[in-house]
Amino acid sequence: MTARELTAAEKTGLITLAGRLTGPEHPLIDSPDWLGAAREATSLLPRQLLGTLRAFRHDPGADGVLLLRNLPVTAADPLPPTPGVPNSVERVPTTAAAVIVSVMLQLGEVIAFRNEKSGALVQNVVPVPGREESQSNAGSVLLELHVENAFHDNRPDYVGLLCMREDPTGDAKLCTSSIRRALPLLSEATRRVLAEPRFLTEPPPSFGSLGGVRPAHPVLQGDLDDPNVLVDFAATHPLDERAKAAMAELREAFVETMAAHRLRVGDLAVVDNRVAVHGRTSFTPSYDGEDRWLERVYAHLDNRRSRVDRLGGGAVLN
Repeated sequence: MTARELTAAEKTGLITLAGRLTGPEHPLIDSPDWLGAAREATSLLPRQLLGTLRAFRHDPGADGVLLLRNLPVTAADPLPPTPGVPNSVERVPTTAAAVIVSVMLQLGEVIAFRNEKSGALVQNVVPVPGREESQSNAGSVLLELHVENAFHDNRPDYVGLLCMREDPTGDAKLCTSSIRRALPLLSEATRRVLAEPRFLTEPPPSFGSLGGVRPAHPVLQGDLDDPNVLVDFAATHPLDERAKAAMAELREAFVETMAAHRLRVGDLAVVDNRVAVHGRTSFTPSYDGEDRWLERVYAHLDNRRSRVDRLGGGAVLN
């Protein structure tokens, strides 16, 4: 995994950048004006950070994960309690929102999905009472390894997860694994099966009943010496016994090569959603305002590719 800790000077620079995008005079995050201002401000990121992001965009490495540490999540004010309601999002610009959006804009165009949390660009990943068993960002049981929004033709190329508050129990960890690590563990026969359209993927629970199911697809795509992966172990279904066995072998390879990350406040994990899968260990929330809290932002590389799904050319996909 590529990791880099920002210096104190770089952190101060990010606080200054965020100040250009926050305050009562600024429009809401989801407005085209605010996103345009963030797009303009992102060029002011510290030079070495820009270099790190550009290098990751060129090649995500063997693990497909970039971990940036020591990012600011507030300018000075204390952090509010962890949200505990369904479909929690950030609408008013904050330091954390400005930072994560600015960073993700260096990897592509920031996007969201209309059927997921009302299309908000900055979403909270928090445990929600009554959703403990959900295979979604609101749950607290083991979250299976998955490609984010694997069912969607225009799924994100990158998923950014900024830690606002650590899990006080220490149990909740971000788990990641990459097809680049797992591929050597797969037999040739398994690779061939995974490269055939023998799998169906459903939308995650966060999309409700509106997502639909995409046509049968291969799990390994592109150059089979260095493929992209398309699977969600909670939502992808093999269509025959050979496909079922191949998918089980793939999961075993991912688990064997998996890394678990306990995110600290100010950690931003960026997952390349083409070569890496991610999930989360189980934990027990207390719902007292001190539970684990991440902010999530998506980005994709090709804005023209997804134009068919973006009504009016905005940032939200159908």
